[in-house]
Amino acid sequence: MRPWLRCMNAIRFIDLPARFLMSLLFLVSGFSKLAGNTAIQGYMKAYGVPGILSWPAAAWEISAGLLLLVGLWIRPVSILLAGWCLLTAAIFHTAFSDQNQMVNFFKNMTMAGGFLLIARTHPIALSLDAWRLGRMTNPAA
Repeated sequence: MRPWLRCMNAIRFIDLPARFLMSLLFLVSGFSKLAGNTAIQGYMKAYGVPGILSWPAAAWEISAGLLLLVGLWIRPVSILLAGWCLLTAAIFHTAFSDQNQMVNFFKNMTMAGGFLLIARTHPIALSLDAWRLGRMTNPAA
């Protein structure tokens, strides 16, 4: 086997740790919204967002984080998470005079870019998508 093929074969094992690291942000954020819901609702209301939306936001973040982690529907989830990152940056992190807000804004922009790359490349190594798509092409499996 050519050396570059061996390298490309080994690189696919980066998919799982990459998805794990990216899913952590959403899992932690979603569960913290559940744990400190009153404070989160107050924060959201301060930015003109109805506090009641903290519940579906938490459900989305936990669900999307889990789907990304196990690798199910990677492409559509990644596209939706990219949109989520852009939306939350635009709503909650535009006070650029505050260094923390600016860092969070660019963190969200970076995550959105990463999710768009995931959607483009559709990395399925060690995922339920690999199993699901493999079964679709090989029904006897």
